[in-house]
Amino acid sequence: MSLFIPSPLRSPIASSLFTRKTKTRLHQRFTQLPVVHFSSCCGGSDELRKNFDPKSSKMAISPIWVFGYGSLIWKAGFNYDERLVGFIKGYRRVFHQGSTDHRGTPEYPGRTVTLEPAEGEVCWGVAYKISNKEDQEVAITYLEVREKQYDKKAYLDFFTDPMATSAAVSGVMVYIASPDKKHNVNYLGPASTEEIAKQIVQAEGPSGPNRDYLFRLEEALLQLGCKDKHVLDLANEVRRILSERELTST
Repeated sequence: MSLFIPSPLRSPIASSLFTRKTKTRLHQRFTQLPVVHFSSCCGGSDELRKNFDPKSSKMAISPIWVFGYGSLIWKAGFNYDERLVGFIKGYRRVFHQGSTDHRGTPEYPGRTVTLEPAEGEVCWGVAYKISNKEDQEVAITYLEVREKQYDKKAYLDFFTDPMATSAAVSGVMVYIASPDKKHNVNYLGPASTEEIAKQIVQAEGPSGPNRDYLFRLEEALLQLGCKDKHVLDLANEVRRILSERELTST
């Protein structure tokens, strides 16, 4: 390594100060410094290069997480790398969203679940991790169609342990049907258990009878170890109505 001496120091006095012994000591000190790699405008440091995808010429893609609290629990419909059972805080699951595209029609809308804020409550479901760039694009395109009547997306903390104080995953994407009728014309809102159950018994859409959605959700939640009172009460009321219909028809 050659030692560069700035021109103002190239005087006889300065040159005498930089003896061979001085240069040797400085050389040793310079060689002991940590090596830092600088990048050119077209290159990239080691840190950048680690996250660089030479095939796409883009930065490495971070995983995305999607939280399912309804039919996504038992039917994802897209490729994923990991599925975690857990919950989000501050929300509860309610059958307040009208469905005119899956479990009902515009004339007889079905009812599906959405989330509403509820301090101190939690909503159990599953979170899906999607790492691959192509899988992410396919999943988002698919979900934007499937959840098109859900007008809002939120990014929430997801927990797997009820005793944990920190989230297992932050920024999990959640589709929510808001009560804002201006942006969500299919919102039906709250009603009595009996009234909601009657609607569910009557409704049927391209994805099948509304009651099947309810029963599948009840089963899926029980498999997760979750007893959702709202879901259980509705399922029991629907079964009661169906049982009465069978008795009167015989």
